[in-house]
Amino acid sequence: MHYINVQTQKYHIVKTTSQSAAQMGEYEIIDDFGGHAKCMAEKMCMESQLEETAAFIDLNTLEERLAGKNSIIHEFIDKKTGWCRSRFIPVDYDENGRLLHVLFCIECIEEEKKRENRLIYLAQTDLMTGLYNRGSGERQISHLLQEKTGGLLCLIDCDKFKTINDTYGHSTGDKVIIAVAETMQKSCRDKDVVLRLGGDEFAVFMPEMREKAAAERFFERLFYNISQITIAEMKGKQIEISLGACFCEASEEVSFDQLYRKADRAMYQSKKKQGYSASIYEEWMKSN
Repeated sequence: MHYINVQTQKYHIVKTTSQSAAQMGEYEIIDDFGGHAKCMAEKMCMESQLEETAAFIDLNTLEERLAGKNSIIHEFIDKKTGWCRSRFIPVDYDENGRLLHVLFCIECIEEEKKRENRLIYLAQTDLMTGLYNRGSGERQISHLLQEKTGGLLCLIDCDKFKTINDTYGHSTGDKVIIAVAETMQKSCRDKDVVLRLGGDEFAVFMPEMREKAAAERFFERLFYNISQITIAEMKGKQIEISLGACFCEASEEVSFDQLYRKADRAMYQSKKKQGYSASIYEEWMKSN
């Protein structure tokens, strides 16, 4: 922890941990806090974070940034210890009301970040499959639509899934859901948003895919990969899926719900056929 005179930039260290003390031994002793902090930042911070960190430790703008606040914080990744949080805390002001002394401290928050990331993962993920859950998946797709990315939304549904549960049991049904999810991920591109809508229903949004021929190649690849799934309890019976899809242009103003309804109309046409059927939405489907 540093006790700093903001007006003179003089400082002294009032508290340190054994770990930070060892790190301090690596730094050149510099009288003014600006030079000292710059030296610390260059040794601690990742290259990509140096500019932002330099702006945070700048004492020339600190009074304005602290105005009306009890403290300000900045998080960065230390090269040795991982995530850290630096903080400025105002201590007192001079007779003219100008900021005089502040405390500056750095704490390691690596474990806190791990817990935070775990909670974010749990909130966004379908725990059975590891895919996005419905809420987080919809938000991802809605964000892409707002950015006018354009692309293809596909809805995927396991055929006669209730029969699988009734015939082979729910534990086998769970294995089918997991296998389909894994196969979808392997069949899609890294930038595609793959989610489980619930039950045996899945969706994938494929940004920037706007050509029918490319979409049909994806359908063929997905159908083939699904057909290769083997579930021992099903004794050779194949898993079959149906697919409904809808394109949206980059310039199109469309919500996730609007796109979903169109893809669902296309799914309705696919369900009329027997196994591994895909339909792309066309306007005539609106009234069917």
